[in-house]
Amino acid sequence: MSITKIVEENNSKSRLDKIAAEMFIEFSRTQLKKWILEGRVLVNNELAKPKDMVFYQDEITIDPVREKKVSWEPQEISFEILDDNKDFIIVNKPSGLVMHPGSGCYDGTLANALLFKYPELKHLPRSGIVHRLDKDTSGVLVVARSEEFRNHFINMMQSREIIKKYLAISSGSTLGSFEINEPLGRDKKNRTKIAIRDDGKEALTFVKLLENLGGYSLLDILIKTGRTHQIRVHLASKKLPIIGDGTYNPRKIISKDTSVELVEVIRNFPRQALHAHQISFFSKNKEDIITYEAPVPEDMENLIENLKKL
Repeated sequence: MSITKIVEENNSKSRLDKIAAEMFIEFSRTQLKKWILEGRVLVNNELAKPKDMVFYQDEITIDPVREKKVSWEPQEISFEILDDNKDFIIVNKPSGLVMHPGSGCYDGTLANALLFKYPELKHLPRSGIVHRLDKDTSGVLVVARSEEFRNHFINMMQSREIIKKYLAISSGSTLGSFEINEPLGRDKKNRTKIAIRDDGKEALTFVKLLENLGGYSLLDILIKTGRTHQIRVHLASKKLPIIGDGTYNPRKIISKDTSVELVEVIRNFPRQALHAHQISFFSKNKEDIITYEAPVPEDMENLIENLKKL
């Protein structure tokens, strides 16, 4: 819906971008300049530039774009709690749930859900979220419930004292155990992706074969660093791309001798088959090691059963 206002006499001979910001105070100067350049601001029903002069009784009409704003408001969203106490909450995050609001996802996140169930988390940065899982990765997650524990957990992450284990189902076969020590950084050709780069940050992944599934592998993964997309990129670099990973396994690689029925199952798996299975960390007094596990989700259980039929 457009809005029209008339230039007053004392504002005659003003620059359009300057006077628009004064007349339409409900919008930011940056928004208004953007809309002028997009042709959403007219002077006497004609296009104008930000530097054009406007005069007494000129009509300035804007056609604003109401952009959705990021919301950290509490929302009732279902998620599983494995444990909670005065210091922390242990969540079993389902796949498909984004961690917190941001560009491209304005609400409906785990942070919104946490604030609904634990209103006191509004006093902590990012609703107490101290580490993250990708949207389509499921599994165990620690949420700080006090500032003291939050600082404790962050210090443990920085000193690499937290043990995080994952289960992954990959295309391709491997034997035994091996280490991947390859630095990671933003892909120079695609900023939404991560790539192995000589000038990247250190990334260390330990891989152990749990079960050979006839051209596919059930893998136990332990990470010593927590880089973005670390497991997904490292496994893909070893020709073990994770089933369902549309970013690092876009061709949906199928192993030799896979049945037609199983090809359909693999190609229709809706997300990367990656699950944060276990996390271990020290208690605040550093005297006890606390461990939590999240059971393998049903979709991955079904995928494993189907692969065993190969």
